Parts: sequence; structure tokens; C-alpha cells
Amino acid sequence: MEGLFLMLEIKLVKDGKEVPIGQEGILYVRQNFSVLDEYWNAPEKTQEMKFDKEWLTVGDIARRDEEGFYYICDRAIDMIISAGVNIYPAEIEEALHQHPSIADVAVFGVPDETYGERVHAAIVLRDGVDPNTNTPTKEELIKFLRSLIADYKVPRQYTFHKKEDFPRDAAGKIQKRLLREPYWKKMQSRL
Repeated sequence: MEGLFLMLEIKLVKDGKEVPIGQEGILYVRQNFSVLDEYWNAPEKTQEMKFDKEWLTVGDIARRDEEGFYYICDRAIDMIISAGVNIYPAEIEEALHQHPSIADVAVFGVPDETYGERVHAAIVLRDGVDPNTNTPTKEELIKFLRSLIADYKVPRQYTFHKKEDFPRDAAGKIQKRLLREPYWKKMQSRL
């Protein structure tokens, strides 16, 4: 029995225009029978995902290479803009997950008077790692990350959380919004 092969039309859009190969944009898919066409019980989210009535997005940022392969960078809602530079938390989270003391992590932007936003990492340590011994230190994490990612992406601020206090939804997904909210509470608007 042969498998079903679906052809999807995809385009990447930034500022209302398709982006060239190698550049990042919001990923849109042409609506067809196999594509999600609404959010359950959330008409406002359904309205946000439509584009030109036949193109849909769920807010992923992606890029396409010369061979036509697409790479999802992150979610647009999670992107950090620091000094006008787009920083994708997923890349930083992937690097931090390589640290032997870290069990889980959520990276997000917090207000910064100079740069607009700065990178913050909320961390859950592995079982058996004692947070009272100051391991890992901020300096250790910065040094570790500088060997894996560009310096401007390295968080300068870290908070440590207990596994049971790390906010998750019913599906187990980290709720970054709940971790981010206290930092933005006093701001009139988020960038």
C-alpha cells in the first residue's frame, strides 16, 4: 500500500511581502483539506491566523534554504527583540539543555531600558543538583553558552525554579507567559 503524499503550498512573509531564500519570515500555508482552518473555541485566534483569506499561519518563524527545505526557528510570540536584533529563545533553550545540571528551561525577553528587551532564562535543575551550593553559577552558565551560541544571545539574567513550580498547561507545555508576566507588569505595553 502506498502512502498518501500531500503537496502543500508554503510561503514566508515579513512586513506583508514574501522573503527571499535564507531570510526569516512568518510561515504561511495555503488553505486546503489537510490544513487546520480554525482554533477550537477561540475565534479571535482564528481571525489572527488568516492572511489573504486563503493563507493561514499559527505564528511560526521559519527560513528556507536553496534546496527548498524549511527550518522553523521559533514562535513569533516568543521572539525577543534586543537592540533591534531578533533573538529566538528555542536556540538558547537547546543550548542550555546541553548543560549537565539543567533539567528544563524557558527563555524569554524581559524589559531593558537600553535595549528594549534582554534575554532571561528560567531554569529547573536536575534532581540531585543542590541550588544552595550555587551550582551552576551565572558566570558558569555564561561561559558554557558562549561556547555554543553568539554572545548577544547569552542570557545575563537567570532564575531557578522547582520542578513542581514551573508553570505547565494540561499537555505539559511550559507556559512562558506566566513566567514572563511579572517582569512586564509595570510596563505600559510590551514591545
